[in-house]
Amino acid sequence: MRKSYSDPNFSLRERALRFLARREHSRRELERKLAPHAESPAELQSLLDELEGKKQLCDERYAEGRARVLSRKYGAARIEHDLRVHGVAGEAADAAALEARATEFDRAREVWRRKFGRAAVNIKERARQARFLQGRGFSAEVINRVLRLDDE
Repeated sequence: MRKSYSDPNFSLRERALRFLARREHSRRELERKLAPHAESPAELQSLLDELEGKKQLCDERYAEGRARVLSRKYGAARIEHDLRVHGVAGEAADAAALEARATEFDRAREVWRRKFGRAAVNIKERARQARFLQGRGFSAEVINRVLRLDDE
């Protein structure tokens, strides 16, 4: 019979590996999920350090994968914010955001095309399209380029 996550006999290591088998997690995210099951904070930190040492837990790998998924719909600012909320800081978040900025125009154009598909007919519609793209985390410069191309 399979153990459930509520089973108290599940070791902290088993829980961690089950979470990581399903998808990548940031250190902070995994720490938050495992904290209620740890006997002490020291035990939890020791396990997380060990998983990082064995390359089973990696914030850089998490950042790359998360940025790739989010880049289908969002701009670099939104991606960077999401990574920082999930505990990815420093170089990993910066690298993922930099990579997203390199392709931001093409991605914004595709998001705009899927949502609107045609040029704005008046200033009110243009403002609505710009707000939509801004809400998705695209920069003002990219938004202006996308909407300007439309007018042409």
